[in-house]
Amino acid sequence: MRDKGYTFLRVYSIIESVVDSDWPVSSADLSERVGLPKPTAHRLCQLLESELFLVREVDGKRYIPGPRLKSLALDILGTQTFALERRAVLERLSKEVGETCNFTVPEGTHMLYVDRVETDWPLRIALPVGSQVPLHCTASGKLYLSSIPVRERRRLLSNIELDGYTDNTITDARKLEADLKKIRSDRMGVDDEEFCDGMVAVSVPVNDSQGRICATLAVHGPKQRMDLDKAKSIVPVMRRAAAELSADRKVP
Repeated sequence: MRDKGYTFLRVYSIIESVVDSDWPVSSADLSERVGLPKPTAHRLCQLLESELFLVREVDGKRYIPGPRLKSLALDILGTQTFALERRAVLERLSKEVGETCNFTVPEGTHMLYVDRVETDWPLRIALPVGSQVPLHCTASGKLYLSSIPVRERRRLLSNIELDGYTDNTITDARKLEADLKKIRSDRMGVDDEEFCDGMVAVSVPVNDSQGRICATLAVHGPKQRMDLDKAKSIVPVMRRAAAELSADRKVP
């Protein structure tokens, strides 16, 4: 049993190191980071790859989190205890700001709606839980993009279509980079009718234990009720709510 426990801890240390890294990592890097012999680290990485907990980057040498690991993370976010806490935060926030509040996480080349609390207003925008929205033209997507290292972000943007959803959608990569630079500085995502005509949205980060964006808290509403200035005015309230859900428990 001690041997099995030790093996589990070694596997866990590799997974934790991959997740904590801002860059793809090789088995040799992992060997050094977690203090394992290179052959052992290589063997364990191959095992995790075969079970889809890790996948190789395009260079074929370095590892990033795989689909089973991402699925596990989403399952954890959906566990009853965390879901109840998250729902309570969203309900308080929605009541305070008077608009629909969303909790989203990155999922491949989209943002995934994990939870939401609808406004009581009859005029609302339907984006139910489970919806996937683009990265380049949504408040949550742009906020997440702004947090990715520049080289990795440019590679990602070169592999996705910057489709135009409205007249306000930014479809030029250089203009989008300029927008993301400001968003990164402000730590606030903005969507001024870029995804849906007549919809305005703002988002703030939910941080992991390392202070990195792992999810976003967003509020959106029709422009008739919430123009961009009004949306920005509720950001301090949103930051306090996001801090309750952040692993580092610090207001950004």
